[in-house]
Amino acid sequence: MKTLNAIAASVTLAALLAGCAGDVQPQYPPKELTDISASTQVESRWSESVGDGLGKATYPIEPALAGNRLFAADKEGLVEAFNTTNGDTLWEIELDTPVSSGLTAVDGDLYLATRNGRVIAINQTNGEVKWRTRVPSEVLAAPQPNTQQLIIQAVDGTVTALDRASGQQQWVYSANLPALTLRSAGTPAVVDQVTFAGFSNGRLSIIDNSSGQQVSERTVAVATGMNEIDRLVDLAGQPVLTPDGRLYVTSYNGRLVALNAQSGQTLWSTELSSYLTPVLVGDTLYVIDEASQLIAFDARNGNELWRMDDLYGRSLTAPAFADGRIVVGDVEGYVHFIDANNGRLVGRTHIDDSGISVRPLTDGKRVYALANDGSLEALDIRP
Repeated sequence: MKTLNAIAASVTLAALLAGCAGDVQPQYPPKELTDISASTQVESRWSESVGDGLGKATYPIEPALAGNRLFAADKEGLVEAFNTTNGDTLWEIELDTPVSSGLTAVDGDLYLATRNGRVIAINQTNGEVKWRTRVPSEVLAAPQPNTQQLIIQAVDGTVTALDRASGQQQWVYSANLPALTLRSAGTPAVVDQVTFAGFSNGRLSIIDNSSGQQVSERTVAVATGMNEIDRLVDLAGQPVLTPDGRLYVTSYNGRLVALNAQSGQTLWSTELSSYLTPVLVGDTLYVIDEASQLIAFDARNGNELWRMDDLYGRSLTAPAFADGRIVVGDVEGYVHFIDANNGRLVGRTHIDDSGISVRPLTDGKRVYALANDGSLEALDIRP
């Protein structure tokens, strides 16, 4: 299956497919940074390095938090646990296979996946590998747990359920994908009963977790372009599921859709192209579109509250939320802090020239930013 790197969305897709290296004009010319009136002070608490980083392909190896431990990995298979207070290394291990997915930490275990389709469970306390299981193909999406299962979505359109305790396979669901997709498998949203999985065919499948059978399917985006590039409609971001059963789904070349998770009824939708996971804070949904505009929507009705284009074309990461600010990284290695109420830039700090392509990680107050070369920095924000 042909793929594209979704992280390179600031460059024309046609140029990427042709393999052009020089004189390529960005589809969304990046804005230069200008001075801001910073009301948020950003202080580096500690910094470390995580091996060789994410590699030239910038694998989406997003770190994970659990209590006072932060877990991170590099593309070659180095996995490390850090003390969040001071950055001290608690343990590190070298896996015998390259890591490709984001990390997930839950209930004393750490889960990740690899380029050759292995899923690995690691003890959070000492780094001991508990089990390894193969799935059909390479995995870019972080494994997603419910109470008993681990759900794995691979780049070939398969979704696999594993027993969390043993790694034993329970079922495999397969979706039919188009010939050309973004190089980014959607990350499923998982509860005990069902899995909500978005695919590069523009459809969202609801899968019964007891059987692996599809319960229903909803079309989020429809391919309408004249060529394969224009017809990309990947659901590359993770659906956002609320406790009261609302589901928010982004799509590339498609729509932002709010659904009733139980009935599948569309609550509202708006034309918007995004390959990134939104963040929901209260009744406000924050979305980064493909041009790196940050847009705030009223999550109840889809009304646009404000739009910030100060970082236009800067290949922003998915947004995170920390203490009243939206936090994003960019292609030049800056972390930006935006007032969640009005979209005003209120703070900025630089991590590394290699750029930032994975979403900053927060515990609600502190921010952890991982640059593409493996530079990892813990940031405190004030006031």
